[in-house]
Amino acid sequence: MFDNPFSMVVAIVFIVTIGGILRARYKVGRDWKGNDMVLHDPDTQRLRDEVKALKERVAVLERLATDNTSALDREIEKLRQRDQA
Repeated sequence: MFDNPFSMVVAIVFIVTIGGILRARYKVGRDWKGNDMVLHDPDTQRLRDEVKALKERVAVLERLATDNTSALDREIEKLRQRDQA
């Protein structure tokens, strides 16, 4: 099929180019481990924001577990106000 090395190089470049175009078309990227991941997905961003908010709440709850009761009352009230906003 490939008579000379030049045609093989052209075929490899063509295959890599098509793969790059398809990945760009379907917005697929690679993370630092080389795994494919979908970029710019609104659900992904929403879930990341939700996880971030939950981590903040857990940090507050951990701090509350080690503080005294008056600080506990203030922090619970802050959480309630933040949830209502």
